[in-house]
Formats: sequence, C-alpha cells, structure tokens
Amino acid sequence: MIPIIYEDQWLLVVDKPSGLLSVPTPKNEQRTLTSILNLYPCHRLDRETSGLIIYAKVKDIQQKIMDGFRQRKVKKAYIACVRGIPFKNQGEIKNRIEGLSAITRYKVIAKRKDFAIVEVNPLTGRTNQIRIHFKQLGHPILGEAKYAFRRDFKIKAKRLMLHAAELEFTHPVSGKSLQLKSDLPKDFKDFLDKHSQGR
Repeated sequence: MIPIIYEDQWLLVVDKPSGLLSVPTPKNEQRTLTSILNLYPCHRLDRETSGLIIYAKVKDIQQKIMDGFRQRKVKKAYIACVRGIPFKNQGEIKNRIEGLSAITRYKVIAKRKDFAIVEVNPLTGRTNQIRIHFKQLGHPILGEAKYAFRRDFKIKAKRLMLHAAELEFTHPVSGKSLQLKSDLPKDFKDFLDKHSQGR
C-alpha cells in the first residue's frame, strides 16, 4: 500500500517506501512505483530513498512539472543522517557532478554520537546529488553502500538514511502553491530512537 499525500484530477503525490525503484533501470525491473501507479513520473528518487514523489495523470502536466524542476521552481527538503559531525553547522556544497553544476545546501538540526541529522536542500537535481556531495564532504549518508564502504561505518543502518520530507511547488493548472510534507517512516524513526543519546 503506497500512502497518498495529495491527489487531484491532474496530480498524485505519494510517499515512496525505501527499497522500491521509482522507474525501471536498464535491467527492466517489473515492479517499480511507476508500474504500480501506471502514471507519469515527474522526477525520481533512488531505490533506497524514501519520501515524496510527484506523478502526473496526463503527459502535458508531467512536462510542466519537469520544467519546474529544471527551472529550480520546485523546493525540496530532505532529512538525512550523515557519518560524523560536519565542521560547519550549515553550508553549501558546490562540487560539479559529471561536469554539470550541482548545488546542495544543508543545515545540521541535531547531533548524536558519531553522526548528525541534517536538513538538505538540493538546488539542482543531479542523479545521486545528495549522496555524492556528502561523500565528498567526508560525511557520507549512513547506510550508504554505493559511494562509501558500509563496513567502515561505526553505526550500522539497514537502509540509506535519506528521506524526501518536503516539496513546495506551484500547481501547473490552478496556480496555487502546494506545500506537502511526509513524516519520517517507521524504520527511520526506530533508528533515531535506538541512537537517541546526544554527543
């Protein structure tokens, strides 16, 4: 059962669970969020990332939302747990990804033993941008297996600790501003409860 956060005759915004692909890869997987919903994806989340994702019910609405992402008119906020404590409590990472400009803002919102909880705002939408940028910063996301060796982490996480928590964008038909939020999923909350002690 995929939780629905928002729906009207043009759009559907759902809360994707961790472990489910948004769209098929070249391996042509049968079970993806897109195949389950049978709608037009307007962006994507990594398989291991949970949280908000927008689908359009008609093709031209998909194009309008995708244009909004390209023009940086869609505001996104993620919650992540990163290894260690970043030197700065807030900052901006501007390292290019595959030759393209990429900008990620972050703010530390809590510190725990051996890791920090950060709010992340990607201003561009490069593939795996948040994961790559935090690896480059020296603070990979807990549970990371693609850009860091999971066995090197003191704190073990069963999933990538990255959640797409908020989306803000203008509705392509009504012109209204939509501000949507997704609570942290149970496995994410359980992890934080298990490691609830401060520094």
